[in-house]
Amino acid sequence: MSKAVWQGKIGAVALICGWMVMTGSAHAQTSPQPDSQQQQQEAVPSVNKSTPPEERPDPMKRRLSDRERVQQQKYLKNELKPDGTWKKWLEQDVVWIITDQEMQAFKQLKNDEERENFVENFWLRRNPNPDSPENEYKDEHYRRIAYANEHFAAGKPGWKTDRGHIYIAFGKADSIDSHPSGGTYQRPIEEGGGTTSTFPFETWHYRYLEGIGDNIDLEFVDTCQCNDYHLTIDRSEKDALKYVAGAGATLYEQMGIAKREDRMNNGLEQLGNGPMSTSQQSKQFDRINLYAKIMAAPPIKFKDMEHYLTSSEILKGPPFLFDVRTDYVKVTNDTVLVPVTLQIRNQDITFNTKEGISTGTVNILGQISNINHRVVQTFEDTVNVTVPSEFLARTQAQRNLYWKALPLRPGMYKVDIVIKDVNNPDHVGTWKRSVNVPKYDDDHLSASSLILASSMTRVPSKEIGAGSFVIGNTKVMPSVTTGPGVPATFKKAGNLNFWMQVYNLGIDDKSKQNNAEIQYQVTNLDTNKQVLDTTESTTKTNPNADQVTLEKSLPLGSLAPGKYQLAIKVNDGISKQQISQTANFVVE
Repeated sequence: MSKAVWQGKIGAVALICGWMVMTGSAHAQTSPQPDSQQQQQEAVPSVNKSTPPEERPDPMKRRLSDRERVQQQKYLKNELKPDGTWKKWLEQDVVWIITDQEMQAFKQLKNDEERENFVENFWLRRNPNPDSPENEYKDEHYRRIAYANEHFAAGKPGWKTDRGHIYIAFGKADSIDSHPSGGTYQRPIEEGGGTTSTFPFETWHYRYLEGIGDNIDLEFVDTCQCNDYHLTIDRSEKDALKYVAGAGATLYEQMGIAKREDRMNNGLEQLGNGPMSTSQQSKQFDRINLYAKIMAAPPIKFKDMEHYLTSSEILKGPPFLFDVRTDYVKVTNDTVLVPVTLQIRNQDITFNTKEGISTGTVNILGQISNINHRVVQTFEDTVNVTVPSEFLARTQAQRNLYWKALPLRPGMYKVDIVIKDVNNPDHVGTWKRSVNVPKYDDDHLSASSLILASSMTRVPSKEIGAGSFVIGNTKVMPSVTTGPGVPATFKKAGNLNFWMQVYNLGIDDKSKQNNAEIQYQVTNLDTNKQVLDTTESTTKTNPNADQVTLEKSLPLGSLAPGKYQLAIKVNDGISKQQISQTANFVVE
């Protein structure tokens, strides 16, 4: 709608409202109780006749009543925010990034004010830096749309094409093998070998896609030769001579070992038979699985709990309280193990008793999302707590730990966890936090999380690196607190167990040994006095390693009840770097 037409409509609405109010008021001075319909018909001519044009009030300058102002604002909003605007936002702008839950929630909104709030929160949830006035994610998203429209259009906007979809959702590929004209193609042996001609095609290679895997190859084929490349899971689709008799024969077909019709019976991918054809057929399900992951989010088992991950729904019953701790352990430069530990108290679980056994059941659903709001990891499990019924009352104060180790790349993530008391369906608990997975560079001295553990034991050789609470060759059960700043509590009669790894120690070029001093200090925070100060050298414990694991158990019998701080300081004599880690704890 043009600006002139729009202004004309607004003026007409205001003019009509103004004349109705003005004429009604004028007539009210001559007749206290008029018949409204008749008086409106009589009042307008009387004003037109009795008031000279130059003395008539300007209806555009008259102050509107509250009802007129609301009607005018409603008209303006409908004019400026028609249904087409929201439809474009939903079905074009965010179609490749909005979740099913968000789309369903948006369609249930009743007015533009609710939709505007939804859109604002939609981008805020995806903002990698909420404190910044600029939303990097939103800017990058619309930049990708513009790029897709400019480079991938094919008789339709670029964002609608498969290449545009993948680019908007995952960004630029790490490498692209492009054949824009098709032409002669030497098949690799896994595709049957031999020479053929192809339609235009491209293979996009991603070294890593979170939630999907490593070394992902996506093939796009332009079978219509109209620049409309579509994503395919059948690598034979690019073969332009597949249905041409006597042309483009595979290696085995040239040797007379196979026939062209054999390709049509090879299942999903109609590739020629060859030395590797059996293994290729077994991987067809992998290609289907890859396509499903590219196009959709991972399935979630606990559907009744799923909506709690994406909404702020008010819980119906009393909240199901639980505590969560996250730690970070280096695996490789690009992968960090993030153990997530949940702590649930028996007193918060509903138990059912049958045949002398009381059983409580808790469903756990977790989801990890990156800064692009894409789900990269999900975990779901059921925890059963079984107690003899006669001991149930005595075990109410006991705590149960659940542990899940998640491999993630360095960066910012959001962790959403929902738990449900199966024996009391309205008893639901939620936990949402952002986590910053650190990057461990080879050139920098660094360390894992400092874990204060309620227990710490070595595991048999066959269990190394596997099983709950196992990190390397040690089973570490973290002491979980109610919050990040709350110190862990240990009994005076027990031990303070702590675990930490140090990475990237310097190695001397000549001796091929490290040279680091590790200092352990325990300070009484109530008196500000050190009760322990000891040092050890890595040249005596692990002289040739650039990574060391610190596992210690400190008896607490000599410490008075109170609040303490454990500090571990590492001074690397080779690289001349220092780091330190601290953790507070309470002795009672």
